[in-house]
Amino acid sequence: MVQSLRSVLGLALDVSFLGGPQPQRGVGVVAPFDFALDRELWRWVPDEVSLHLTRTPFVPVEVSLDLARLVSEHETLHEAVRALTAVAPEVVAYACTSGSFVGGVAGERAMCAAMTQAGELPSLTTSGALLEALREIGARRIAVVTPYTRSVTDSLEEYLGEAGMTVTGRAYLGLTRHIWKVPYRDVVDMARQAVVGATDALFISCTNLPTYDVIPQLEAELRMPVLSANQVTMWAALKAIGAQAVGPYQALLDPLARSGPAGMSVPPMGGPLPVTDQVVGSVIGAVESVESVVEEPEAALAGAAPPGADGEPADGLDPGFGTGVGEGPYLDDSGGPSPV
Repeated sequence: MVQSLRSVLGLALDVSFLGGPQPQRGVGVVAPFDFALDRELWRWVPDEVSLHLTRTPFVPVEVSLDLARLVSEHETLHEAVRALTAVAPEVVAYACTSGSFVGGVAGERAMCAAMTQAGELPSLTTSGALLEALREIGARRIAVVTPYTRSVTDSLEEYLGEAGMTVTGRAYLGLTRHIWKVPYRDVVDMARQAVVGATDALFISCTNLPTYDVIPQLEAELRMPVLSANQVTMWAALKAIGAQAVGPYQALLDPLARSGPAGMSVPPMGGPLPVTDQVVGSVIGAVESVESVVEEPEAALAGAAPPGADGEPADGLDPGFGTGVGEGPYLDDSGGPSPV
């Protein structure tokens, strides 16, 4: 019937005029076995670039310094990178913050060298990308937010200190699992507690912690650049191949944002901002970005959702995780409440 209709109407199904598909450039990503935010990584990536993800083998260990060491062993990285070379990426990124800072600055460099040797292509890690991003925005005094336990957070502070950075304040949740379920409101609460005194920028650690939508809001509120683990990873990987990360009003991605109303500069004595085309554009970008986060205040920003039939709590966290900073029971390594 279809063939007869085509014959009668003289229809041709030649689609060669489309000329596609368009060539794609590839970025390889090695992620820990429990990484759950593939879609968040893609949001920073321009259309002409594809992400090729692979994961480290499963190990029955909760998020801890031990896990960070296990998922960053050179043999593990070697096998993951070798698998990625089958699809010929131009660069490989190791998307794990704790796994790349647990060995200090020297350990991070050794990881990059091991990946480069395995795949014979440029390689980077989240923690290395963080230092590069801090240099890019000229920040040395850093507030830190993490979902980790105290010991893992301490290790991050030691890594930054070794690299010449000063941690001015910090907040952490003490979690050892299901980090991808933490709602935006908890990230915002921690940020407000961590930013104290003279601070150049805020860093939100852990590639398994959702941050994309909250960055513009925090930059507008705190008037400083806000970096996150996934953001710096994608920024550095794309930069390595001559591409540019995309994202609404984020200071790392847009130099104009660094001097706009959500940037580091604040008018003296609370005076008004000079009205320029750049400032107007920055304001519009900030408003649109924040509106996308707070369009549904209780659902979008707080991460709330109606309870499902399976009895899951509305905020998506396990019952033992509590509902926000200070509401516990977020526990540190010692089993006590995690101080922030």
